[in-house]
Amino acid sequence: MLLSVVIGTASLSSPAASLPPPEGEVLLRVTGNVANPNVGQELHLDREQMMSLPTRVIETSTPWTEGVGRFEGPLFRAVLEAAGVESEQVRVSAINEYEAEVPVSDLERYDVILAIQRDGEPIAVRDLGPVFVLYPFDAHPELLNETIRHRSVWHVGSIHAP
Repeated sequence: MLLSVVIGTASLSSPAASLPPPEGEVLLRVTGNVANPNVGQELHLDREQMMSLPTRVIETSTPWTEGVGRFEGPLFRAVLEAAGVESEQVRVSAINEYEAEVPVSDLERYDVILAIQRDGEPIAVRDLGPVFVLYPFDAHPELLNETIRHRSVWHVGSIHAP
């Protein structure tokens, strides 16, 4: 996959720059400073589009679930790249109006995913879904702290890039 590269004012586009409007249920909206919109000035993504981006599987326990789960979804940074977002931080909003600021440096340092599946099944709203910001807790025990727990938003509906 080619990445979007910005050099001065020139932008080399990527395949992600041409994502069509979603055909399925929209799971995630990226708003704000979006260079590659597909619906108005926003990037809307359905499950199929999210899984077409670079994905990861994270097998980890979390402070909110029992045991180790197998979570899968696109890399958070890949979603921002698909949207053409260039920002130092983004605001993640849950469908229940909870919000958290997430520094992009977290996404560069760790393989944070937007989990949309757990143990091979879509994550239901009642189980932290449909989209859950998931840090690789078991691989990086230093992430088990209050700051990261607040950034681990579940019931995600949108990401806003200032």
